[in-house]
Amino acid sequence: MSSPSLNNFRRIVIKVGSSLLIDSAKGEVKSAWLTALAADIAKLHADGRDVLVVSSGSIALGRSRLKLPRGALKLEESQAAAAVGQIALARIWSEVLGAHGIGAGQILVTLQDTEERRRYLNARSTIAKLLEWRAVPVINENDTVATNEIRYGDNDRLAARGATMASADLLVLLSDIDRLYTAPPGSNPDARLIPIVESVTAEIEAMAGAAESELSRGGMYTKIEAAKIATTAGTHMVIASGKVDHPLQKIADGGLCTWFLSPANPVTARKRWIAGSLEPKGTLTIDAGAVKALRAGKSLLPAGVIRVEGHFSRGDAVLVRGPDTHEIGRGLVAHDAENAERIKGHTSPDAMRILGITGRAEMIHRDDLVIGVAPH
Repeated sequence: MSSPSLNNFRRIVIKVGSSLLIDSAKGEVKSAWLTALAADIAKLHADGRDVLVVSSGSIALGRSRLKLPRGALKLEESQAAAAVGQIALARIWSEVLGAHGIGAGQILVTLQDTEERRRYLNARSTIAKLLEWRAVPVINENDTVATNEIRYGDNDRLAARGATMASADLLVLLSDIDRLYTAPPGSNPDARLIPIVESVTAEIEAMAGAAESELSRGGMYTKIEAAKIATTAGTHMVIASGKVDHPLQKIADGGLCTWFLSPANPVTARKRWIAGSLEPKGTLTIDAGAVKALRAGKSLLPAGVIRVEGHFSRGDAVLVRGPDTHEIGRGLVAHDAENAERIKGHTSPDAMRILGITGRAEMIHRDDLVIGVAPH
């Protein structure tokens, strides 16, 4: 099977590990390497791709700025170092992308932001707006508030969660661990490169090695875990070396790497999850005109809703029924039950006026809606 091409992807998340970004001896950013990476990102951006970055490095930068001694830090010391480092990291990304006329937006998340529905939706909306404005979201774990009990622990899994949140179709893990081998190549001379992984099996999981750098929390194990998260959500993933200049261009040129393939795309994977994995918390009954619109691929607007039932929050799954009570489909509702009741039957401008908001007024956006087969 031939490897995918970087040019085939529309929305790309790039994860940059601490050991690539930070010179451990000097405690400073590797400016020349980052400048080359920014040029790669700018090229993708100019080609019309949506690009997101997941960047480590805030604690390492904070340690350097504060001149802290080497060795393990206590939790509160790590959090304080991250507070200093996050400012420096955000400025660095803003400057290197700004040199290409690209805006950068900082997104700091904790584990709860991708696990709790309301927070997830808020973060997803912020990312979507930044991409709409053609800015590059730079995502990092919020180490200033995360504790050992509520953290990702590595940016590989954070990157995978971020990629699924953004409905990305490709996740690029740039690392000092450049690709997957049948065994750790440093200790096994017979180790073979695996260029393509069609499915993350138990055999693939058994090939995971350990971390290679004191700055890296993740090893191959966390990359395999990230691949499981990403590919299940319809996102392809590639592991490639970040030790070279212009690492994204090297991938585009067919350089050695390992591709993890997804059997779906982000939209179909998300809709499969909506259709089969979520318990509906309520029901929206709609009129015949809305039924026709939904079957034509439109979003559900408040004007088409004639009855609201159940107790649901924004982002919950709800059933959608036609005027004859036949189930039309199901989706993730954009308003809680109270607000849905207030705006049902109203035009979109009236609904926004009633709620005191501006922007989209869909009851369910078409990307969050799964329509069943029409009855004969």
